[in-house]
Amino acid sequence: QVQLVESGGGLVQAGGSLRLSCAASGFTFSDYIMGWFHQAPGKEREFVGAISWNAISRAYADSVKGRFTITRDNAKNTVYLQMNSLKPEDTAAYHCAARYYGPGFDSPSVRQTSGYAYWGQGTQVTVSS
Repeated sequence: QVQLVESGGGLVQAGGSLRLSCAASGFTFSDYIMGWFHQAPGKEREFVGAISWNAISRAYADSVKGRFTITRDNAKNTVYLQMNSLKPEDTAAYHCAARYYGPGFDSPSVRQTSGYAYWGQGTQVTVSS
């Protein structure tokens, strides 16, 4: 049974930092690209970033580039999202997602929700001004 469980969300002041974790089970983690998406109330789920199965490649949304960093630990089946210099507009539920590496990391679908097979329930991040 595939499970993705996010943790680490919370309330933080603007300019602060949070580190989200996503623990995976039920599939061969090292064969999967891992992505992070966020969804604010009333809005569509949006791409935040992704990391390749071997951690060599990363991609980020322009809105978070330079502030957020994705890492992974294949020995622990966990992917992380380090969020620095947080802004009120970062407030959203953050979801991790997994897709098989087969189509490659350069595929445009890496940035699309439809490109991912497995999803976590999300963890809420609220940034106060």
